[in-house]
Amino acid sequence: MIITIYNQMRIYSIIAAALLIPAAVAAQTGFDKQSHRGGAGLYAENTIAAAKNALRLGTTIEMDLYMSKDSQIVVTHDPHIVAAYTLHPNGKPVLPEEEKDLLIKNLAYSEIAQIETGLRPYDKYPRRKNIYAHIPRFADLIDSAEHYARVNHLPPPQYNIQPGPAYTITDDFRKDFIKKMMDIIISRKIQGRAMIQAFDTGMLEVTRKYYPYMPISFLLGKDEATFDEIFKRLSFKPDIYSPHYTMVTPELVKKCHALGMKVLPWTVNTRKEIEDLKAMGVDGIITDYPDFYN
Repeated sequence: MIITIYNQMRIYSIIAAALLIPAAVAAQTGFDKQSHRGGAGLYAENTIAAAKNALRLGTTIEMDLYMSKDSQIVVTHDPHIVAAYTLHPNGKPVLPEEEKDLLIKNLAYSEIAQIETGLRPYDKYPRRKNIYAHIPRFADLIDSAEHYARVNHLPPPQYNIQPGPAYTITDDFRKDFIKKMMDIIISRKIQGRAMIQAFDTGMLEVTRKYYPYMPISFLLGKDEATFDEIFKRLSFKPDIYSPHYTMVTPELVKKCHALGMKVLPWTVNTRKEIEDLKAMGVDGIITDYPDFYN
């Protein structure tokens, strides 16, 4: 039954691609200014408040997804509640030793939603506004961003979405995760304004197989191997190459462009580095400080 369902999904996806590819391509044209985790240097990361600020600044909302114990797709970067900036429902700070017992996959969303993520000052981001926030469900963040843009007469939101479990996962889990994620994307009709990125190549393979119209971005860390790893680790050529910004050179940009791939480095957090990378010809940048674009 599972195989049949996914075969049907793939047939639907291929048919839909003819209609959706033009929109997806249009969403990725021009220099792509992206707000990392919604702009973590300015608002609590991966929150609705950060997403709204990213829209006010005219940037793409970059975000990370995990799945809760009750199979809710939530917007958060880490596999656990982060002690550095969170509060328990009683107002007490989450302690570092508690993180191991606060795994997203072991918590129901009703428990996750009670954790406060925006009021505590966070030394890593001294300019961050400290306002009440919490970890949202993916669907709720999308709904809020779409509504905010509409009522404030802003351009339709653009999204860079990372399905990113860091724990050991299976192919069946990947299929289930991507299906749940894409069900939300398709139901909100944002597939023409979204791209999917991941370090986990299995997530990218599942996305390309069942949703071939979605732009794919291949993420690489600064300690990983070189550009040639793309062709060793993926069965297809991604639309976007997204390395740590320290790996980018003019030669790399030219090589990617010659192969029809865009270059989208992360996470670039000074004005000078942003300008230096733009001078190299990158197609976009991911930063914690989206106000640096202005």
